Amino acid sequence: MPNSIPHLLLQEQFLNRFNGRTLIVHRGFPDQYFKELLEQPGGGGHFRIDVRIPPGTPPTPIEWVVHHHVIPLDLPMPLLVKVDPDRLYLRHLLHGEHAGHPSEILWMLDAIRERYHMRLERQQGYYQPVPGMPVEENDIDYDFNND
Repeated sequence: MPNSIPHLLLQEQFLNRFNGRTLIVHRGFPDQYFKELLEQPGGGGHFRIDVRIPPGTPPTPIEWVVHHHVIPLDLPMPLLVKVDPDRLYLRHLLHGEHAGHPSEILWMLDAIRERYHMRLERQQGYYQPVPGMPVEENDIDYDFNND
């Protein structure tokens, strides 16, 4: 296949670019959400990927991760993804059927390694899903201390 890239290379390129960063995977934002997000401290620093845009052929490393490992999990969106070298932590941003306020993202990130809906463990060229808290649960612990 002339348009294929080895999965191990895609994974390596993804981690080289996004390790330590935060992604927001979405299907479009609710009205005013994006504006509010940009007004939050660090809000413009989250890399946003709209899954309504189909991946290229071959896919970019982020398209490969999102379309082959995140979307198949069928988690609600928008979805917060924290990228660590050996795992990805996923937590949706919904309260009921509506996205919570963008100011809650920093609180969620504070606790994401303990309170996630799914964790993707890095393997050789793929990610192994590990369930976390139930999808219905998404309360924010404003007293959480990560120290």
